[in-house]
Amino acid sequence: MSSASTHQVIQESPKTIKEILAPLITIIIGMFMVILDGTAVNVALPGFVKDFNSSYAVVQWTVMGYALAQAAVIPLAGWLSDRFGPKNIFLISLTFFTIGSLLCALATDITQLITYRIIQGIGGGMVMPIAMAFIYRISPPDKVGAVMGMMGIPILLAPALGPILAGYLVDYVNWTWIFLINIPIGLIGLLIGMRKLPKMGRQSVPALDLLGMMLAPLAFAALCYGISEGASDWSSLKTILGLGIGAAALLLFIIVELSQRQPLLELRVFGSWNFTRAIIIQWITQIALFGTMFLVPLFLQQAKGYSAFDTGLIMLPQALAAGLTMPISGRLSDKVGARPLVIIGMGLVTVAAYLLSQISADGGIIMMIIPLILLGAGMGFSMMPLQTHLMKCAPQNLVSRVTSLINALQQVVGAFAVAGLTTILASRMKEHAIPNEMPTIKTWAASFGDTFFVLIAVGAFGMILALLLTKPKKQPQGDSNGAPQPQMTIH
Repeated sequence: MSSASTHQVIQESPKTIKEILAPLITIIIGMFMVILDGTAVNVALPGFVKDFNSSYAVVQWTVMGYALAQAAVIPLAGWLSDRFGPKNIFLISLTFFTIGSLLCALATDITQLITYRIIQGIGGGMVMPIAMAFIYRISPPDKVGAVMGMMGIPILLAPALGPILAGYLVDYVNWTWIFLINIPIGLIGLLIGMRKLPKMGRQSVPALDLLGMMLAPLAFAALCYGISEGASDWSSLKTILGLGIGAAALLLFIIVELSQRQPLLELRVFGSWNFTRAIIIQWITQIALFGTMFLVPLFLQQAKGYSAFDTGLIMLPQALAAGLTMPISGRLSDKVGARPLVIIGMGLVTVAAYLLSQISADGGIIMMIIPLILLGAGMGFSMMPLQTHLMKCAPQNLVSRVTSLINALQQVVGAFAVAGLTTILASRMKEHAIPNEMPTIKTWAASFGDTFFVLIAVGAFGMILALLLTKPKKQPQGDSNGAPQPQMTIH
């Protein structure tokens, strides 16, 4: 929610668990679809390459375009929710996602598919932040933890089920059904939502930071484009233009946001070194997550020859390990703080990256599953404590805008991870390939091993930063209206 001085928090009357059950079902449906689609499409990438006669450098934009569209609208979600009401914006977002799913299924070329994935991302990006705020506001005060735990169901299950469901559909039906199954689910969610989601009062909000909203997606999309083009030639005009435009837009975005009293994204929190350390570690977990979800299915299908369905089953232990450790780490962080848990998590990520870097052409599948389990557990130990730590580092009157900043950056970092690791993989393939010959399994294994070796350094850096984490200081509140204090120093 916005924290502008003209903004007063509206207190919703407490409701019972029974009264919020139908709204909770609606919101879980929306969240489940969005998260499921985000993981399912990774398994379908080889099918896109074949059916659209395209390349991985182009096809990966079905993943990056979706993530960048989400990142672009996440900062707007709180402002729109306050201005037009959370129910209206949630239903509009769900509609966008459902329509985008139908269009994706009807795509006849890769350009259309990328465009329609962006439409999907626009809807999906607003579903997540609005859903979290919506449930928090209607939950009984003494049952907030229990209700949020119920909301964890799609967050934990969707990443595990996405690759398996997509693998089955790709192998035995058709990849278009990855998108078609969203249509009846989305319609059910919309019908229940229109009847059962409670209406909440609109709030007075400041003028929208339009310049910041235009610059942010331009900066991140152009940088990702430049990085992906660098996979084939870092000196090409496309690469130079992408990186140049992206860097210039990013610089302008930072200047604009720092000059605003009510910025779209609150960048001043980076003045806290404790916050900065924590968010860098969070980015590292995102790089490990998105990098693995992109690279491992690619290796299993292209080098090892596994089907998409079998690939989904092999990836399942990673998601289950993360799902099992995340609630445990969330409870432990209240007692011991983030530091020891993040150190353990980053240590597991580093070990997993080392094991993946030792991939061999004749290695058994168990040598792939073990590091995936370690990687999932490492992310599970790190993510929840880091999220809590970041919220405690931020001044309380800025938490809503800091949350938007964190969510937007998570999406962008995931896109950068895919683009950057694809770049590294392509360069290593050139290095290991025999001229004028098709890549062998040894070429694939050596190239993937080199790429995962990069993640060892990334994970080790995260572990070092985790050692430096300190308990957040108690942050000042805003004024009586919740407005930020311009003279406030962020420790």
